[in-house]
Amino acid sequence: MAQLVEQIELLIQPILEDLGLELVDLVYQRENRGWVLRFFLDKEGGITLDDCAEASREISALLDIEDVIDTAYNLEVSSPGLDRPLKKPRDFERFSGQLVKVKTVIAIDPDERGRNRKTFAGTLDGLADGKVLITLKEKNAGQVAIPLDQIDTAHLEYEF
Repeated sequence: MAQLVEQIELLIQPILEDLGLELVDLVYQRENRGWVLRFFLDKEGGITLDDCAEASREISALLDIEDVIDTAYNLEVSSPGLDRPLKKPRDFERFSGQLVKVKTVIAIDPDERGRNRKTFAGTLDGLADGKVLITLKEKNAGQVAIPLDQIDTAHLEYEF
């Protein structure tokens, strides 16, 4: 499955570059209604419905020609939403200054205060030496440095 997703990413990358779009995430999974191939796209200034429609047409045509998926599936193209996932190192630099929530693979003690945990929420301070820097929301908690290879999921958070 992972190999198929990688193959699809490589195939569609030139199309996305031509359209000025960035692939945020790609999911291929079985759901109640069958297989779904879901693209989450973005661009500087935000993605529009027209961008999604154009990308969907282009991706669909390419996947029909290349015939890399041997089962029926539904193609979905959308924006990453307000809680955009952060996956690539450049994401952690690009969204510096914004609120984030990060979950680690295993409980860690990034500030070496004897408090092992898996969930961290606060202001993203960027990336340094392969570690994501976050100033925690908790009062007087300070900043933590979480190794990139220990991150399970990370996404933007919004306070309303």
